[in-house]
Amino acid sequence: MELKKGKFKPSYLGQLSHYLHIIDDDDRLEWENAPVGIILCKDADRTFVEYVLQDYQRPMGVATYKTSQEKLKELLPDEEEMRKLL
Repeated sequence: MELKKGKFKPSYLGQLSHYLHIIDDDDRLEWENAPVGIILCKDADRTFVEYVLQDYQRPMGVATYKTSQEKLKELLPDEEEMRKLL
């Protein structure tokens, strides 16, 4: 899985395909299914992504995410606690 902070770029699929190839050849056990790659981007044009994905044989997908500053504040420790942790 790859998390990208910007808009989807076709080069992300090439990079992910490379990683999946390495995992498949070097790390996957005989009884395991092929690895699946997922790219999470801040923004992506669905039609464009589907068009680019046609050229890849490995199982890959692209999804977008949304961030909420208020939700992040709820999940993360406050600034003082972060300083103590660091």
